[in-house]
Amino acid sequence: MADKRQIEPEFRLAAVCGLFCPSCTIYIGTTEDPQRLESVAERFGATVEEVKCYGCRAEKRLPYCAQCKMVACAAEKGLDFCGACDVYPCEELEAFQAARIHRIELWQAQERIQEVGYEGWFEEMVARYACSECGTLNSAYDLACRQCGADPSCAYVAARRGEILQYLSEQG
Repeated sequence: MADKRQIEPEFRLAAVCGLFCPSCTIYIGTTEDPQRLESVAERFGATVEEVKCYGCRAEKRLPYCAQCKMVACAAEKGLDFCGACDVYPCEELEAFQAARIHRIELWQAQERIQEVGYEGWFEEMVARYACSECGTLNSAYDLACRQCGADPSCAYVAARRGEILQYLSEQG
């Protein structure tokens, strides 16, 4: 088994909602895989530059992320993460979580952030999304490792394969 990719916790890559930005297909495309980003841009009917995203708290974000109501709400309340809010989980976060399979573990993420801090949670997420064979970080939709082809690509996919496949089949 290879060592996990060394990635230090970075606050800009820890989304207020509990998503782990390094496992986002758009972040992967922006930072490592231009062909992936081109495919995303084509799907969105946008330019590559328009869809680039360097993380939830970065200056350059995907327009969807740049307009995130949860980021604005957390900033207004002076909170780093939604889990610290008095009205957590709010309707906005519940709707967001339910809309996509890669968001299914947001409640666990918020709980872990509260328990071990974002740095501890971040390290857990590196382990959760890293390929056990080569250490490459994969997205929730990479069923096989995007680098070495190992199947499953990561612990997240191993745990959620059935749900991912069902979601993908529903998306057409």
